Amino acid sequence: MFEELRRDVATVRERDPAARSSAEVVFCYPGLHALWGHRAAHRLWTGGHPLAARLLSALMRSWTAVDIHPAAAVGPGLFIDHALGVVIGETAEIGTDVTIYQGVTLGGTALEAGKRHPTIGDRVTIGAGAKVLGPITIGSGSRIGANAVVVHDVPPDSVVVGVPGQVIARSRPRSSSAPLDVEDALLPDLVGVTLGALQRQVDILEHEVHGRVRLDEIRPSASGVWKGEDFSI
Repeated sequence: MFEELRRDVATVRERDPAARSSAEVVFCYPGLHALWGHRAAHRLWTGGHPLAARLLSALMRSWTAVDIHPAAAVGPGLFIDHALGVVIGETAEIGTDVTIYQGVTLGGTALEAGKRHPTIGDRVTIGAGAKVLGPITIGSGSRIGANAVVVHDVPPDSVVVGVPGQVIARSRPRSSSAPLDVEDALLPDLVGVTLGALQRQVDILEHEVHGRVRLDEIRPSASGVWKGEDFSI
């Protein structure tokens, strides 16, 4: 048990540059407290004490603002950063070395009993505000972008962005020893790329038809900045 606790603390220090000491992690990280509370509640649940497990889970929710059902299966190395507003449903399964940021929901989409929450593979990163819904599987090594809504299976080594979530295969799959994938600036803007491609096609057609390209439409500059005078702001 103590080895498991040491690994939890080491996990936080590895993935959060704001963590300056083990003592700070132990006393000041609600995501870690929520994980420890869940482990105790899960043992009560699997030991045939569901009411006691739910009471402990409710106590941890009021203390940490993290709601993890005691029946959820959580693998080693889970890191819940900032913690606020995280919800993990009853039949959710989480693999090894998963990172979850604030506002994430691993929720269900059905009222029937049985498997109705997601299965998260190993080394998955789920960005702030993301919603992963239903009995779907998120493949190992994948990343769910901030505020994405995912309702379909995601293959391993994928990136998901948007609402509904659009799956993008990584051009270079990440190894199990790669550092945590947290650079939001690298996430693609699929809608923006698509609209940009359409605008370029329109420019080509206008040039062929009129011999010139109209530049008076509302469009961003080459640097991606929109002109303020084009809008009533």
